[in-house]
Amino acid sequence: MADKLHFNLVSPEKELMSADVDQVDIPGAEGWIGILPNHAPMMTTLAPGMVRIKSGSDETRIFVRGGFAEISPAGLTVLAEEAVKAEELDATAIAAKLKDAEEDLADADSDEKKFTAQQSIDRLKEVQAAL
Repeated sequence: MADKLHFNLVSPEKELMSADVDQVDIPGAEGWIGILPNHAPMMTTLAPGMVRIKSGSDETRIFVRGGFAEISPAGLTVLAEEAVKAEELDATAIAAKLKDAEEDLADADSDEKKFTAQQSIDRLKEVQAAL
């Protein structure tokens, strides 16, 4: 399909999407990149954010936390460190987890516990910012 872009999104757990689409917007490390069919080949690292996949009037959103994107004549492949479909994200639950993580940080009695709590806080804030 010359007028479509073949798109694959893979996380370490599973392949989240494989489809021929009209456009994909990705959060590149240096800014947003809109990918259309016949885009010039390139590679980029990903920043945390929502990948937006457009096909006709439909739009699918998937949160990614880091990874790489490769654009080739065969299409776009996103290899994400972590990926979650937007409809699976619950803003209220994320806010509650963030509050818990901030309390864990305040109660941490070792550098290791502080580091772990701060990592959780950073990840949850990335998800919140993408919503």
